Amino acid sequence: MNHKVIQTSKAPAAIGPYSQAVVHNNIVYCSGQIALDAETMEIIEGGVEEQTRQVMENLNEVLLETGSGFGKVLKCSIFLDDMDDFKIVNGIYAEFFAENPPARETVAVQTLPKNVLVEISCVAYI
Repeated sequence: MNHKVIQTSKAPAAIGPYSQAVVHNNIVYCSGQIALDAETMEIIEGGVEEQTRQVMENLNEVLLETGSGFGKVLKCSIFLDDMDDFKIVNGIYAEFFAENPPARETVAVQTLPKNVLVEISCVAYI
């Protein structure tokens, strides 16, 4: 069985009992990323635009550590603190998936970890 836990210092460390990602049979399961700075482990300043960009950068670092990348993402899940932020998040998200975007769902939730505005997870292949 091919199973590997992924850890990179280029993305925020897990803030609970989970891994940044797990690879199984060349499929990458990335945990949800929030707008934490990997060095300080603090939420970055700014609103939903800045947070979404940080989330995508964090996901990118985890994917790169596995040997994957945004071009190999199969599915994303987006969690929003406020669905009124959908247009902004969707526009930034689209910058990372300009061609052949993956499947995804976007849901509004009552509260996210550390009261952030957005969290995104994904599944990719290597």
